[in-house]
Amino acid sequence: GDPPPSETHKLVVVGGGGVGKSALTIQFIQSYFVSDYDPTIEDSYTKICTVDGVPARLDSEGEGGREAARPHTSGLIRSFNEVGKLFTQILRVKDRDDFPIVLVGNKADLETQRQVPRSEASAYGASHHVAYFEASAKLRLNVDEAFEQLVRAVRKYQEQELPPSPPSAPRKKDGGCPCVLL
Repeated sequence: GDPPPSETHKLVVVGGGGVGKSALTIQFIQSYFVSDYDPTIEDSYTKICTVDGVPARLDSEGEGGREAARPHTSGLIRSFNEVGKLFTQILRVKDRDDFPIVLVGNKADLETQRQVPRSEASAYGASHHVAYFEASAKLRLNVDEAFEQLVRAVRKYQEQELPPSPPSAPRKKDGGCPCVLL
C-alpha cells in the first residue's frame, strides 16, 4: 500500500456565504460535487494525499454554522471585497506577518456571471504574495491544484519557522491552520 503520511496539516476554508467553500472542499476530499448544501452543518474532512512525492494527511475544517449568522447579501463581489479583512484577521489571530494562504476564486464555470475581473484577483494575490487559482468545484477545475499549492505553502512556511534541528532529533511536522480564501 501507500506509505503512511509523514506530516499532518490542518486546513481551514474561509470566505463569504454561498461562495462554494464546502463544495470545493467536498470535491477535493471525496471527488463529488454537492449542489445543495446546508451551511449550518459543521463539517470536517480528512484526506491523505501525496504532494510532490510526500504523503500528507490533510484535516480540513469548514466554518459550519458560523457563516449562517452572517447577512447574505449579493455574494461574489462582496466576498472578494472581504478578502482583505480575512487576510488581516488571519494574520492577527496567528500573530504573524506572513502565513500560508491560497486565494481561490470559485465558480469559474459561471464565466458569464463573472463579477471580479481575473486580472484584479490575480493582481491581488500577487501583491499579497499568495498563489491565486480560479476554480470550479462543479467541473473539478483547479480544485486539487489549489489544495496541493496550499500544502506546498505550508511546507515552505514550516521550513522557515522551524529552527534547524540536530540530526538525531526528528522534526515534528504537525502544522498550524493554513487557510484557503474564497
